[in-house]
Amino acid sequence: MEKGKCQPMIYDVTVPLSNELPTYPGDPGIKVGDWRSLANGDSANVSVVNFGAHTGTHVDAPAHFIEGAAKIESLPLDSLIGECLVVEVPQDHLVVDEPFVTANVPPGTTRVLFKTRNSAFWSTTEFHSDFTYLDLGAATWLQQQGAKLIGIDYLSIEKFKSPGHPTHLALLSHGVVILEGVNLTDVAPGKYELICLPLRLRSDLGDGAPARAVLRTVE
Repeated sequence: MEKGKCQPMIYDVTVPLSNELPTYPGDPGIKVGDWRSLANGDSANVSVVNFGAHTGTHVDAPAHFIEGAAKIESLPLDSLIGECLVVEVPQDHLVVDEPFVTANVPPGTTRVLFKTRNSAFWSTTEFHSDFTYLDLGAATWLQQQGAKLIGIDYLSIEKFKSPGHPTHLALLSHGVVILEGVNLTDVAPGKYELICLPLRLRSDLGDGAPARAVLRTVE
């Protein structure tokens, strides 16, 4: 390391998978258990994990809402890795709307994560249906300005039970990757490098996958 340069800070913004983790209503719950164990006389410890593709920190592929669209394995890595802007949303904002993003996200921003009051919800085991979300106007503006990836700190980027899923469709239909379920509690607003790698699931479904997501400080 060159003299006078600080070591980059790395923030793991992935929500840990556990049996206590809340899931979106209607999605499968998560179950982590023993398949084999040394304590029971087996030759090794082997765990078994059952959960839905949209559990915890995860990436949505276009196939999530669009029949025949791109699947998780085909998402471009250059959308998932690179400079990212973390934008803090005031606690009293329950909707990230177009006026907010036009005032806080510079045009041409390729990756943006919204830090909202939602991050505090990860400290509980219950699902919160009143989470802060991104509305259609904001999603459309961000997509038109060149966004490749948009993320938020809860299990959906869209209003709970939104008819027709317009926010998802506005992004996914234009190839914008959606990252959901990050925890930004310890992350200050500003520019970072995002490294987000969803599981490389190969199937005829391919609607999404859990991911490990980290942010690294940049000079």
